[in-house]
Amino acid sequence: MEDRPDTGSLPANAWTIGASARECLRYAAYPLLALSAGWLFTEVLRLGWDRGEAVQYFLGGTIVYLAVLERLIPHRADWHPSARELCWYAVHFGFTMAGAVLGQSVVAAVLAATPVPGPGLALWAEVPLALLASSLAGYAAHRWAHSNRWLWKVHGIHHVPGKVNVANNGVNHLLDVAFKQGAVQLTLGFLGFSADCLFAVALFTIVQGYFVHANVEVRLGPLHHVLASPEQHRLHHSADLSEAGHFGVDLSVWDRLFGSFTWRPDRRPAVVGVKDPATFPETGAILASLLHPVRRPPRAA
Repeated sequence: MEDRPDTGSLPANAWTIGASARECLRYAAYPLLALSAGWLFTEVLRLGWDRGEAVQYFLGGTIVYLAVLERLIPHRADWHPSARELCWYAVHFGFTMAGAVLGQSVVAAVLAATPVPGPGLALWAEVPLALLASSLAGYAAHRWAHSNRWLWKVHGIHHVPGKVNVANNGVNHLLDVAFKQGAVQLTLGFLGFSADCLFAVALFTIVQGYFVHANVEVRLGPLHHVLASPEQHRLHHSADLSEAGHFGVDLSVWDRLFGSFTWRPDRRPAVVGVKDPATFPETGAILASLLHPVRRPPRAA
């Protein structure tokens, strides 16, 4: 199925708003999300709110916000999840959360055994350095997950769906989540960044991680050269490996630097998913997906 360019017409199952309102929303969608993260960060520091709870509420709010945008300014109307798919995605999201807890537990144990001093920088200097460090670690782990045979068996679960939307961003193998989060958090932990700095990184990671996976038609302009975007990440999910670069899900600078940046304004994937679907269980096969890392590959005909 070819990826149809946005012509400005309203898809049949989109929520009805005016054409000018849709165009304004395409430009405002990301700034509104980023500003909400900035507001929450300052309020948590000012009022002393619990950071863990703030992250969880912000995660839920981000998912709801992007799900609404998918109906108002969808990239492809046929990528909206069905009720059955939403049930599958919800189960996978539970395993994603379990993988995050597993990765955090391992990191906490390692850092408890090997405490490191902080960089001794002011928060305004810490945050950019931490964002660069976490982004580079995430890029390296993600790219390795595509090139290593065993890691691909766990990461490829995420690429099975033939759609890209905010709901199936949580379709992951728990070991894949544990590996990638562990790589990022160990990097930040060994560099000794402060709790306030790590909170800022967590909010930015949520914004970018879910935004790039949303089925929305947005306008970022020059930010494409700095930030990862939905347009770039849809190419990452392409079944055509020649265009499926974009391993950075927060910053696009590493893809530029290491030669995996393939996006251009008129480039859209014809088909998303894995190159050989027979090598992975379907998304609805939950148990088979969990056991896939230890499953023998199918015999050649």
